[in-house]
Amino acid sequence: MIFGFTEAQISGFFLTYGVGAFIAYMLFIIGQLAWESKAGRFGTFVIFLGLGVGFLGFLAKVVIQWWMER
Repeated sequence: MIFGFTEAQISGFFLTYGVGAFIAYMLFIIGQLAWESKAGRFGTFVIFLGLGVGFLGFLAKVVIQWWMER
């Protein structure tokens, strides 16, 4: 036990909120790349679409887990 939490509780917390925070930071980085490269609307859309598909997979996993545990 670390600070009164089990390893499973700590890993569950960071797998949910830590990865979520990392995704938000990655969205910021993607936006910054699109801005600095002057990608335009379509280029920015393609960048977010290509890199955002993985984020959708993570969100789908969270929703499916919530649905099955309900």
